Amino acid sequence: MTINKNLNGDKLVIEVGGRLDTTTAPQLDSEIKASLDGVTELVMDLSGMEYISSAGLRVLLSAQKAMNKQGNMVVKGVNETIMEIFEVTGFVDLLNIE
Repeated sequence: MTINKNLNGDKLVIEVGGRLDTTTAPQLDSEIKASLDGVTELVMDLSGMEYISSAGLRVLLSAQKAMNKQGNMVVKGVNETIMEIFEVTGFVDLLNIE
């Protein structure tokens, strides 16, 4: 998994590539939590993501809950495979997907 962060003022873009699973989810979770101070807009760019497990879904849900308190979160670049997982799990109703 790769993680690239770009902070511009109060907008944080996090690009996630590869596989987000039980092995890599804790790393992304800690990166997000460490970066949210003062952020009012979080963009999760998943255009490079190949796979997401339930552990990865939990990380996105946790980020969404945190951002509900301080701003908003948008998920971008979702491919067909990941979108299908979001649809089956009901995450299309929980996340703001563009």
